[in-house]
Amino acid sequence: VDEAKSVARRVGYPLLVRPSYVLGGRGMGIVYDDDDLVSYMEEATKVSPDHPVYLDAFLEDAIELDVDALCDTEQCYVGAVLEHIEECGIHSGDSACCFPPFSLSDRLVEKVRETTRRLALSCHIQGLLNVQYAVRDEQVFVIELNPRASRTVPFSSKATGVPLAKCAARIMSGEKIRDLGLPEEGRDLGYYAVKEAVMPWSRFPGADVTLGPEMKSTGEVMGLDVTFPKAYAKTREAIEYDVPQSGTVFISVCDRDKRSVAPVALSLRNLGYDLLATRGTAKTLRAAGIPCEVVKPISEGSPNILDLMADGKISFLINTPKGHSSRGDGTKMRGEAVSRGIDMATTMSGAVALVQAIAALREGPLDVYALQDL
Repeated sequence: VDEAKSVARRVGYPLLVRPSYVLGGRGMGIVYDDDDLVSYMEEATKVSPDHPVYLDAFLEDAIELDVDALCDTEQCYVGAVLEHIEECGIHSGDSACCFPPFSLSDRLVEKVRETTRRLALSCHIQGLLNVQYAVRDEQVFVIELNPRASRTVPFSSKATGVPLAKCAARIMSGEKIRDLGLPEEGRDLGYYAVKEAVMPWSRFPGADVTLGPEMKSTGEVMGLDVTFPKAYAKTREAIEYDVPQSGTVFISVCDRDKRSVAPVALSLRNLGYDLLATRGTAKTLRAAGIPCEVVKPISEGSPNILDLMADGKISFLINTPKGHSSRGDGTKMRGEAVSRGIDMATTMSGAVALVQAIAALREGPLDVYALQDL
């Protein structure tokens, strides 16, 4: 632990803690201070006691990308560039993602494609590969390259209509990409495809309802439509989340998210929702001129957020936890929301997407498209 603290002082917080030789991000976490680091080091050494623990600098407020591609050692074909909806740091299996990217410029997406080609060819890969990127301030960072099929391949194949696994098998059998008759990269398909993770919260009462580097999802759904908000709205409906079109939204965000909460709250007010917030969040919203009511902490007695949820007065929640060591009111309210079937967002990027989906639903019924017609 002392050695880890020494590294943390040299690299600086926040850090990504990664035990080696694990799958699904088990034991991984993001730490923001020494207390978080000690807690995570104890967990990491339990998961992988005989192997090193890696401490990496973590890019806050970065967009994560997944890229699925084919390579035959002479040519690389980029099948899909997927933009994660949750920010960098959420496990790719738990983060919703969209094809094509909904917030990145064409120039930046092409830069990602070209970087993928150079990586694939320099590594002499024959078959499928997956590259994960982080994008911040128009800078592209490579997180990792995996010379294998990724869990995103089925979604990428269905979204693009290109059978990537079948093509990879043919390439590994000696065929060349130029002979496969693949469609042009980056073509405009005229629709957005969104993948959303299905979480098992209701099966594990008492488990903290948060997203992080450790994968927790047990399935996924897909939505297709002509705009990103409509496609995302379909994924929420597919998971059977009931997103009320009116009512009261409870907002409680950690300090690092207070700088980005006001635009989301303002959008909710413009959509006609009433707002409730904890004292710290309410102070931020009122400073931005956004009216809201204050809810007392659970420890101070009734009526608190648990009582309001029990009385059916909360439409959905926006609650972002501080980190691994975050316990108490947040854990209780998220657990109560799950038990009562109340939708919630636990990241600010997820909250933004949810608000956009609500606005799309206000426009009228969603159209149904068959994959075969696209």
